[in-house]
Amino acid sequence: MALPTLRLIAFLLGIFLITLAFSMIIPIITLLSMGTPEGLSDFLWPTLITVGCGLAMVLPGYPQNVQLRPRDMYMLTTSSWVVVCMFAALPMVFIHHISYTDAFFETMSGITTTGSTVLSGLDNASPALLIWRSMLHWLGGIGFIGMAVAVLPLLRVGGMRLFQTESSDWSEKVMPRSHMVAKYILCIYVGLTLLGFLAFWIAGMTPFEAINHSMASISTGGFSTSDSSLAHWPQPSVHWVAVVLMLLGSLPFTLYVAFLRGHRKALLRDQQVRGFLGFLLITCLAFATWLWLHSEHAWLDALRIVTVNVVSVVTTTGFALGDYSQWGGFAVLMFFYLTFVGGCSGSTAGGLKIFRFQVAYVMLKANMQQMIHPRAVIKQQYNNHTIDEDIVRSLVTLSFFFTITIGVIALGLALIGLDWITALTGAATAVCNVGPGLGPIIGPAGNFASLPDSAKWLLSVGMLLGRLEIITIFVLLTPAFWRH
Repeated sequence: MALPTLRLIAFLLGIFLITLAFSMIIPIITLLSMGTPEGLSDFLWPTLITVGCGLAMVLPGYPQNVQLRPRDMYMLTTSSWVVVCMFAALPMVFIHHISYTDAFFETMSGITTTGSTVLSGLDNASPALLIWRSMLHWLGGIGFIGMAVAVLPLLRVGGMRLFQTESSDWSEKVMPRSHMVAKYILCIYVGLTLLGFLAFWIAGMTPFEAINHSMASISTGGFSTSDSSLAHWPQPSVHWVAVVLMLLGSLPFTLYVAFLRGHRKALLRDQQVRGFLGFLLITCLAFATWLWLHSEHAWLDALRIVTVNVVSVVTTTGFALGDYSQWGGFAVLMFFYLTFVGGCSGSTAGGLKIFRFQVAYVMLKANMQQMIHPRAVIKQQYNNHTIDEDIVRSLVTLSFFFTITIGVIALGLALIGLDWITALTGAATAVCNVGPGLGPIIGPAGNFASLPDSAKWLLSVGMLLGRLEIITIFVLLTPAFWRH
């Protein structure tokens, strides 16, 4: 990679660090407004360190006549997430006095909107720490939306080309300039966050709890201000507000822009959205009926409890309402399967994404029809888009390496000494960016604090791989990438 290109990447990373440093001012303001100024220095030093390093990377200036090629975007995308996590972990070391390993794990979990945690005693934790964790979710969520819309399609990774159809291709027909697209998406993201804040506040949370959970919900992150997660608030209204916000965060933000720009039926016509909502509706109704028959819950209570947990897992948010691992073997296996589904492409959700399952079904159906009618010419379409060889190759490659990555990380965790349930579900929840795993250690009633440091670093790599859709990082490991 040429030196001018590296200088440009370093310049952009410096911009990211300066932005991160300004974000650290919000926890400082939180401490001052809540009358607890004793933790100011714990955030002041990380802020100064971060802005200093950012300025050192920016001051050499913007290299002239240098443009990033698609291959350079792989390096920028991966390095930006790693570097931001490295510096965003500093406040946790200063304010909570935990090891850098635990701080980096918590930060990577936050900024990838995974929601796995090593912290406990959140009910009495510093307000600055709680708001910083939620901000990591919020910043990571909007960062991933921008990457999914602007970067991954250029790298032929994210599958967004499938959604450039007549009904939703607003990027060319309505708003041709990318900075306008980013502005609309950011406004929508902020607007939904504010609406979520008001809804949680009205439902029974304090303003501080409401803003934290709004940021965690719309980013499908899952960090809570209580060790009990949503179970800390018994009001059903709080639970239903969380469900709505998790759903809003897991829908394609490009379609929100299309809606605002006049395509009023964009969301309803999108095949991915209809499939995603239909899948959740059927799963929640069937699962709630099963829980009602096998517990003492009334049917409406069973529906609420199941809906919160199912939507949380499928949207990869990570909130929990009770310990569903105690519901029996069927429920445990069901939640393990749901871990892999994910939300919609172009949203804040992780996982495999629902559209890949839908495309696989279209291909399976066409293949079976071809076996029955060998001479027939069968047209494969999804979302009014022809499924060409390039899309099939991308889908198969990502799905294959997604599965292999989970398997390899699980073997690594088992080699470190973890039991097979913790190893397998820990690997799956990290790569799928879900949050809690299964079992007595990392299940919805536990956390990741007791895991060895080596396991936390391995899981941090899994979170990053899953968030960046794996191929984006794997390409950096190939010798061909580093050849001039």
